[in-house]
Amino acid sequence: MPVVTPEKLAALQQHADDIRNICILAHVDHGKTSLTDALLATNGIISPKLAGKIRYLDSRPDEQIRGITMESSAISLFFSMLRRPAPDAAPIPKEYLINLIDSPGHIDFSSEVSTASRLCDGAVVLVDAVEGVCSQTVTVLRQTWTEKLKPLLVINKLDRLITELKMTPGEAYIHLSKLLEQVNAVLGSFFQGERMEEDLNWRERMDERVAAAAAKESKLGDIESEAGDFQFEERDDEELYFAPEKNNVIFSSAIDGWAFTVRQFASLYEKKLGLKRSMMEKVLWGDFYLDPKTKKVLGRKHLKGRNLKPMFVQLVLEQVWAVYQATTGGDHGKGDPALLEKITKSLNISIPPHIIRSRDPRLLLTTVISSWLPLSTALLVSVVESLPSPKVAQAERLPEMLEDSHGSTHIDPLVKDAMVNFKTSSSDPVVAYVSKVVSIPESELPENKRRTGQLSAEEARELARKKRAEFARAQAAENNVTDDLTSALDSVNLDDFVPDVEEKTIDPEHLIGFARMYSGTLSVGDSLYVLPPKFTPANPHAAPEPQRVTVTALYMFMGRNLESLNSVPAGVVFGIGGLDGCILKSGTLCSQLEGSVNLAGVHMAGKPIVRVALEPVNPADLDKMIEGLKLLVRSDPCAEYEQFGSGEHVLLTAGELHLERCLTDLKERFARCDIQAGAPIVPYRETIVRADEMRPPVNKELGRGVVVGMTNSKQVSVTVRVRPLPQNVTEFLLKNPGAIKRLYSERKSPDEIEAESEVGVDEAQSVEDEDLVEGKGLSLEDLKKQLQINLETGKGRESWKGVVDKITAFGPRRIGPNLLIDATRDGCFPKVFAPENQEDGNRLKVGEALHAEHLCDKVTYAFQLAMNQGPLCNEPVQGVAVIIEDLTVAPAEEETSARDRLGRLTGEVIKTVQQSIRQGFLDWSPRLMLAMYSCEIQASTEVLGRVYEVLTRRRGRVLSEQMKEGTPFFTIQSTIPAAESFGFADEMRKRTSGAAQPQLIFAGFDVVIDEDPFWQPFTEDDLEDLGELADRENVAKRYMDGVRRRKGLLVEGRGQRVAAEKQKTLKR
Repeated sequence: MPVVTPEKLAALQQHADDIRNICILAHVDHGKTSLTDALLATNGIISPKLAGKIRYLDSRPDEQIRGITMESSAISLFFSMLRRPAPDAAPIPKEYLINLIDSPGHIDFSSEVSTASRLCDGAVVLVDAVEGVCSQTVTVLRQTWTEKLKPLLVINKLDRLITELKMTPGEAYIHLSKLLEQVNAVLGSFFQGERMEEDLNWRERMDERVAAAAAKESKLGDIESEAGDFQFEERDDEELYFAPEKNNVIFSSAIDGWAFTVRQFASLYEKKLGLKRSMMEKVLWGDFYLDPKTKKVLGRKHLKGRNLKPMFVQLVLEQVWAVYQATTGGDHGKGDPALLEKITKSLNISIPPHIIRSRDPRLLLTTVISSWLPLSTALLVSVVESLPSPKVAQAERLPEMLEDSHGSTHIDPLVKDAMVNFKTSSSDPVVAYVSKVVSIPESELPENKRRTGQLSAEEARELARKKRAEFARAQAAENNVTDDLTSALDSVNLDDFVPDVEEKTIDPEHLIGFARMYSGTLSVGDSLYVLPPKFTPANPHAAPEPQRVTVTALYMFMGRNLESLNSVPAGVVFGIGGLDGCILKSGTLCSQLEGSVNLAGVHMAGKPIVRVALEPVNPADLDKMIEGLKLLVRSDPCAEYEQFGSGEHVLLTAGELHLERCLTDLKERFARCDIQAGAPIVPYRETIVRADEMRPPVNKELGRGVVVGMTNSKQVSVTVRVRPLPQNVTEFLLKNPGAIKRLYSERKSPDEIEAESEVGVDEAQSVEDEDLVEGKGLSLEDLKKQLQINLETGKGRESWKGVVDKITAFGPRRIGPNLLIDATRDGCFPKVFAPENQEDGNRLKVGEALHAEHLCDKVTYAFQLAMNQGPLCNEPVQGVAVIIEDLTVAPAEEETSARDRLGRLTGEVIKTVQQSIRQGFLDWSPRLMLAMYSCEIQASTEVLGRVYEVLTRRRGRVLSEQMKEGTPFFTIQSTIPAAESFGFADEMRKRTSGAAQPQLIFAGFDVVIDEDPFWQPFTEDDLEDLGELADRENVAKRYMDGVRRRKGLLVEGRGQRVAAEKQKTLKR
């Protein structure tokens, strides 16, 4: 197909019904970019011979070297096909615009998948025919489910079943059926989960209505009639699943350039078998058989013992297998010329003579099969017919999306109507969503590039004039060269020669928004409001105030290149310039501020966990590096940048590969200076457990974990009991930080929030943002009820009865999985679940004596500090309950005012409580919790031993091992500590010669080493076995000392000699 001009594509943007916005999603290495190549070849962007090899959309050098996609990139494609306007009418050519986004499959770049899916209306999900459903396949299917995208399934790499696994068509059919079942099982689990949640909500609403009716009326009949009106609505899940007969499943091989749907073969066979095409589509997949004598289609029960092949095997797979046999099968893989001739005649395919003469059977195969079953036709026809246009998709998706958005009740009805009903005129409100910001060098912007193609008359004349001038100068120089040579040699002085310093021209980076139009028409020069992610229409002028920007440029994404546009109508994926400094990672653009909508609700799957401290090699480049980091954070959806109080500049990334890409970008594009990265900083957590071999409690009379603290001035004494929280309570608190944050913000006064904000504001803020973005969470009543159930139900939970009403604070950062409980006699602490109108008793009034109530906020602050920095290595604590049993203030001996005493005692109380909590913590058996990755590895039986060897060396723990039926592959599920994961993927690839590729997903914190870092032998048996020094290495202590050393804390224990040598005796 010839190259399509950008003008033609821009003209097609005006016809919304003929646009399809799709993203290609899959697990890593399942063939997304190769599939995209075949589609690009139809538009003349690349040669069909290079499709599947060039990987055109992998435009970064590191993407080409590694062979994986790292950034999602978009391209607009033209597609023309014959469509019948009416069933009886003659087919006429119809033109379509396909906006296609190719996304990465690696877990480190899952945030790119999140940003791509929000902009699209449909998704093409690829699954490898051999590897089947992998971890990222489930992730991308969940993404399509949550974003309400209509999916299309492509079972790719079918050639591997023929050439690699050597399956027969019958075996391949069974294998494909099982694969389809696996994919549908994943979709079914999403549907089931949603229905169970809806059922629970319905039952709760029913109970509320019945209770309300019972309060009003005592008659039973009234209650029944009231409840009878409110029926649970059943929903059919038939439309969710993939089925070849519905034409939402495509069988393909991207590398060989072929694909087909059941509909294609149904149209081939309808005349031959005398069946209607619609009937053929229904029976071509499944347990349907063709009677060879009567040419009738039979079901399984009518076989009567005959051994017939399913129609899909007989009519479809055997034909594909025959092409492979004719071209690459036979002796020595040279093919079967007689069979090939027969096939080409029956399919009416002519093969060019130079391909027949070439000795490459692979070239012959791709020529024959791509002529017969071209990949682009099968895929694009299915996209056009099965996936919705922007107009249809917005009518289905947006009502629910707008309802879930923050402050949905305050959205202007005009804005809502324009978005749902797809209004595209210039007078309608403009709403666009920027899902990410991409950085483009200035030289690659279309206005700075010379246009290819024919020159205009003026440009041709100007070029000719320049050429003539250059030619004249060259001739003049040639005439003068002989006269000047001798004089030049005499006058030259080598001592004075100074070479010219080459000036590097810096190519500045420009930030372009990657956006989707939802309503109205946007033109260059229009001004819009940029709404930040925390914006709510209920309070449009709240800080930060939305900025007004002028659109400086509009672009169409064409893979590596951009094309300028003057205006963009609704339903189009486009690039927008002029947002520099106004948008961080994502945001909504709206033409009005009052009643506008906030669409910034993309839920990022991957959270940054790997931290690295950066510093420039040349200290003078520090400013360059900071500016570069700010640019990087804007242009990468998942990277974050922090500056610690110690002066460290820390980059947070999703994983090792993501970190590598960020450092490359920083050095080569954003900072343009040499940067060295320190060792990765991995987070830990500290906790306490009840172990068998604990030392006796420090104070036997009071019990384990109880500490009586006294301030230095002996004026305040506090009794603190520290004890471990039950495991299920800790997990519940970890799952619901948003609800705890909301509870805190509703109960606390603004002064207290300000006072406590020193302790980790950033994390609390990020939780608030998450809560705002997701828009859902537990209500305060549910939080209290579920927390009470978790605390009080179970064996030996008598001591936790009634504790919920005594909870004073959560920590650290006011949202963490630790509890501060008030068990004082007077209950002087304010409670988090108490009624809102409780009096603030800790304010000191004039002339009032100092009481324990006045120190409550100081104790709470000390608890937050102690939970934020544990005693082992100053890492956050989790799973600990701190119970304040007594807080007494001694009466003043001197005549000093209570206000002066409070000022002096504040620091003492905070320090004493903090130390008491630390001592109580160490009275139990402390544990260091490691950040864990869940790791999925697919490996063949030959390399299974090496996979286990690498996992064991890095303290990995194998959870399950399953063999994929019909293949020699095992899927191994395991966990590995994040501290041991650096270089893990590279080592795994080296040890298995590239046969095993791990996928690491952050899976929370866990006690991997069940060992006390301070443990020393104290029982007689241990002393006899290990000696007083306990020479066995304490691994938990090694981890703890490593963190303490990095933070500059005191490291106890015997010092290690570095590079020590044995003393030499000179006499010998």
